[in-house]
Amino acid sequence: MLPRIAHDWPPIPARLRVQPEDFVVEEIPAYEPAGYGKHTFLRLTKRGLTTAAVRERLAAAFGVQPEDIGIAGLKDRHAVTTQTISVPWPDPDEALRRAQAVLPEVTFHWARAHPHKLRTGHLRGNRFRILARDVPPDGLARAQAIAAHLRAVGVPNYYGPQRFGREGDNPTRGRAVLQGRGPRKKWLRLLLISAYQAALFNCYLGRRVAAGLFTRLLRGDIAKKADTGGMFVVQDSEAEYARYRRGEIHFTGPIFGYKMWRAEADAGALEASILAAEGLTWEDFRRARVKGTRRLGRVWLADLEVAPGPEPRTLQFVFTLPKGAYATTVLREFFGDAAVGFGLVSEVAACRQVLNQ
Repeated sequence: MLPRIAHDWPPIPARLRVQPEDFVVEEIPAYEPAGYGKHTFLRLTKRGLTTAAVRERLAAAFGVQPEDIGIAGLKDRHAVTTQTISVPWPDPDEALRRAQAVLPEVTFHWARAHPHKLRTGHLRGNRFRILARDVPPDGLARAQAIAAHLRAVGVPNYYGPQRFGREGDNPTRGRAVLQGRGPRKKWLRLLLISAYQAALFNCYLGRRVAAGLFTRLLRGDIAKKADTGGMFVVQDSEAEYARYRRGEIHFTGPIFGYKMWRAEADAGALEASILAAEGLTWEDFRRARVKGTRRLGRVWLADLEVAPGPEPRTLQFVFTLPKGAYATTVLREFFGDAAVGFGLVSEVAACRQVLNQ
């Protein structure tokens, strides 16, 4: 199992997502629409619908393909979610009328023009308000103690189980694709390889947590500045520790590929141990034309709050995550893997060999 950073506290028994209103998500836009242009941005709140379903119905209403409908990120069905979606239509009033006609169960907040389609990743992050039910009498005290710890050290930025496919076997299939086997369809090959890269990242991060290396920097880490996003190689980990402890900089982990910025020294050795456990080389990624990148290893939760919920034996959690981070990675620190469906989501040799050392 991937280790929790809150391992000093046993998971709190609770029930999550009993009803959609227990899981509220608000997308934080990267920018506001300009007020002119050939596309219309629609701000909406949906309940019990996937983003894909909304996209398909809007495509039919505007006579376009689903991929012509712009989204910044996918949102869950079993939740109440607010997000922005764009349609290729220059008249916001008419776009809003069409959208309301095909999605009467959705609440639309506004419609504004913009020069271009909304692109995947064009968001700053997401705000969450989550209700946990049937918690024990000491649940509030335990949850607040865990929250204080997470605010002090951050949360491992694991990929959530959504990344690995319904059966959880996409990483295994992705490894086969990397080695020249598997499906021919390009989009499917890319999807499977991406799942495998995510599994290897989880293994790396799990190894770092298990070895007590999460709460400090390593020599050779590729660190990222929280304010500017600038990245640099850590030459002196002790000298950088104060900034790391304050959440001003964070280490990044490997999304393996032949063009990835590789860590050096101690951090580089840790990354290399993951590839060695898998029996992979950089040439394997080059042959498959997998470039790679780096991913933030730690999520900083300065605004994490836990309070009594509106009903007896309930707790309410409020926090903000940057884009690409998963709420399940935060919730598992409080409630454990089973409560959030977060088991061993990366059944690859690197996890079996490295995490069990």
